[in-house]
Amino acid sequence: MKRSRVILEATILAFLGALLPLCLTIYAAWSFSLRVEEDRLMSIAAQAATRAERSFTDAATTLRTLGGRRFISCTDAHIGEMRRLVINARTVEEIGYIEDGILKCTSWGAESRSVKELTPDFTIGPDIKAWVDVVPLVTGANPMSVVQVGPYNALVDPGRLVEVLADQSAAVVITAPNGVVTATLNAPDTDLTDKLGRDTAKGTVGDTIYAVHSKGGWTAAAVSPTNGLFGLFTREHWLFLVFGSFATLVIIALVIRMSRKRLSPLGELAIAVRKREFVVHYQPIIELSSGLCVGAEALVRWQRPDGSVVRPDLFIPLAEQSGLIQPITDQVIDAIGRDLGQLFRQHRSLHVAINFAADDFKTGRVLETVGQRLGSRGFANDQIWLEATERGLMDIDEARKTIAEARTRGYAVAIDDFGTGYSSLQYLQSLPLDALKIDKSFVDAINRQTATSAVIAHIIDMAKSLNLSIIAEGVETREQAEYLLDHGVEFCQGWFYAKAMPAADFIAYVETSLQRHDSGVVMLSRAKA
Repeated sequence: MKRSRVILEATILAFLGALLPLCLTIYAAWSFSLRVEEDRLMSIAAQAATRAERSFTDAATTLRTLGGRRFISCTDAHIGEMRRLVINARTVEEIGYIEDGILKCTSWGAESRSVKELTPDFTIGPDIKAWVDVVPLVTGANPMSVVQVGPYNALVDPGRLVEVLADQSAAVVITAPNGVVTATLNAPDTDLTDKLGRDTAKGTVGDTIYAVHSKGGWTAAAVSPTNGLFGLFTREHWLFLVFGSFATLVIIALVIRMSRKRLSPLGELAIAVRKREFVVHYQPIIELSSGLCVGAEALVRWQRPDGSVVRPDLFIPLAEQSGLIQPITDQVIDAIGRDLGQLFRQHRSLHVAINFAADDFKTGRVLETVGQRLGSRGFANDQIWLEATERGLMDIDEARKTIAEARTRGYAVAIDDFGTGYSSLQYLQSLPLDALKIDKSFVDAINRQTATSAVIAHIIDMAKSLNLSIIAEGVETREQAEYLLDHGVEFCQGWFYAKAMPAADFIAYVETSLQRHDSGVVMLSRAKA
């Protein structure tokens, strides 16, 4: 993945990381403010409904006090007692006495007009009759509610039901059990409050916040506009902003950390493994005596999406340290199966050499991996060479078990880059190997006056003494090829014959090599410089 793309993605994520907490902060502050306002309105509605219900029951209690005493109707004593109770009662404005269905007197005095008892609007319990929206006869003032128990009734001023609320930021409407509006505060929209119903609830409708509370048949609705929330929202927003800012910093820090991780070599390598960006090139292995291509070493290449290729020496050590080498190896084996399956089924004399990490030999995973992934593609076991570096075989006891089992199954095992590690004759004698590959650094020193120029002859003699096949790596000149042939080296690979190439080119190279061999042409004498 291009660094510019990672940086762009990180910038976008950082922007979103800063924006998201801000949006959540605003949403949380607004939601909190809304809940606070809903709870406030519910408290107001509950007070109003409770006061309405209690006002009527308290008035009824007062009237029962009169009904429990004996008076000569409408005498001064009778009227005086009614007047005393009005003075002492908080919700009662006037008390009247009814006899034979006619109002005889009130706490104001005897009633000369013929006022008949009305049919009640509703009843409360077994003995309370109630009316709403009744105009007082004496004062002719605003309509009042009437409570009657037995022969006594009382006028209740509905304004007193809401006057104690004294909250100019909320409008309140109280509805009697018969559905008639009894009292209001701050001019509520009664059409809206009618739609809210009579069940206890709270919420928002349009641009209005509401709360409805019901008690004893009485219903109170308290409403306020949503634009009144802005003051509360502004106060709460600063509290939430502290947490939002902290969350923003945390998210941005995580984005930066993740971006750095992705931009690091290990991060980019992990992405490459996940996206399967690895391809395999094949370096032909040549039989020196005939010039025939007898196989290839599979070499992994990291091909980025932009087409650039990363050299193995730049990522293989990191892959081995991080544990990513195993999935990379699996991808290499899968590619070999796809690329060469048909070729190897047609030419059973060919073999492919595959490099494995130390852990693969130590755990024996190499055997199951190759068997499952290549066996199903038609590869014979004797067509597969398992290669490990000297450092990959340092755990001799475990390596010996794996190598022995590999050879039992028909695989050949070679030690790669010999001479660059810690090998000795005793070390080689303890491992049941099939082949030894001489590192390019020793091939480069052939016929040169350097400190290592004589080492290659000793390596060749050592391999012969152990009956190991010998493959020389990095052969780049005719002189090197002739030296190796003269010293009994069987196989080689290097640019003198061919560079590592994609599968299609390698298949074509093999077919050409076989055709030349069939025609009796020796590759060494015709090889390209």
